[in-house]
Parts: sequence; structure tokens; C-alpha cells
Amino acid sequence: MDLKVIGAGLPRTGTASLRAALEHLLGGRCYHMREIPGHPFDLGPEWNRALAGDQPDWSRLMDGYTAAVDWPAAMFWRELSELNPGALILLSVRDSAVTWQQSLEKTILPYARMALQPGWREGRGLVDLLERFTGTSHWDDPEVLRRAYERHNEQVRKDAPAGRLLEWRAEEGWEPICRALGRPVPNIPFPWLNRRSEWE
Repeated sequence: MDLKVIGAGLPRTGTASLRAALEHLLGGRCYHMREIPGHPFDLGPEWNRALAGDQPDWSRLMDGYTAAVDWPAAMFWRELSELNPGALILLSVRDSAVTWQQSLEKTILPYARMALQPGWREGRGLVDLLERFTGTSHWDDPEVLRRAYERHNEQVRKDAPAGRLLEWRAEEGWEPICRALGRPVPNIPFPWLNRRSEWE
């Protein structure tokens, strides 16, 4: 395992675009929830182990990847940064917790609610992520989610080792990432992917 970038940003902060951008810049694969065959409901035994508080096989999970963004990896940015001490920690953010929560409401939350229905059989990985993220089973509340967003970002800012953190907003595009990685800015447009309109 030799990750060059560890994404600490939450879903709906440009992580799909980051995945494509980092794969272009680093010439290798970037881990994202979409890499998990059963996503978002069945995250597999290693991630289930991590979410339960046990030690997963990180090398197995990240084998063959040069970067990791999005959930579930972003939930474990500390562990991954300790195992990859030279990696950039990239915190992708939205303009506000309100904007982020509203995007979540239109995209991810309807799927999470499906897993709460009686008779659901396809797993509850997304619910487990939301419960761990918010610290409560009552995650389906705008204020709870907004507070968790702010708390997560502040914790990353506080705990990330000095000199390794880049805070990034999607509208900033290539330049801050390339500067932090010491790479030239590509002569192609930044890849804008997975916009909210694509979910509607």
C-alpha cells in the first residue's frame, strides 16, 4: 500500500471528480465507494469490520490504489494517513453545511432510507456509515447531519499533521491539487462528474 493522496472529504464534496482527477495526475487507480461491488448497501467484510471498530486488512483493501476518496475510506483518513505518512490529506468541502446537507438529501439519503424499510434484505452498509458519521441512529435529521459535517471537517483541520493538509473546493479545480502534489496542471478541463442534476 502506497497511497499518495488520502481524501478526508465527505461524499457530495466533489469526490467523483477528485477520483477522475487524481487518476489522471497520479497515473493509477483511486479508491471510491463505486469500487465496492455491492455499494452502497453491502460494503464487504473488511469495511464491515472497520465500521464495527475492529482492525481490517488495510493493505488488502487499498492494494493496487494510489489514492482514496469518498466513503468509506474518508471515514478512516487517520488510520490511512498513519499507514501512508507521505500522503497528502485532501479535505474536500462545500460552501456550507446547509449546501452539503441539501445535496445529500437529493442524492444519497433516499437510498439510505430504503435500507430502513421493513423486509429489507440487501444490507445496511450505508446506514452503518451514517450512524458512525453522526454518532447516532437518528441520523435522518438535517441539523444532526449539518453538525456532523462541521464536526468532521473541524476534526480533520485540527488533527491532520502539519504540512500535509490541503482543503479544497470543487470550483478551485486543478491548481491547488497540482501545487500540493508538485505536478504540472494538465492542459485538459477539470473532470466535473456526478453532479446533483444527474441524480434527479
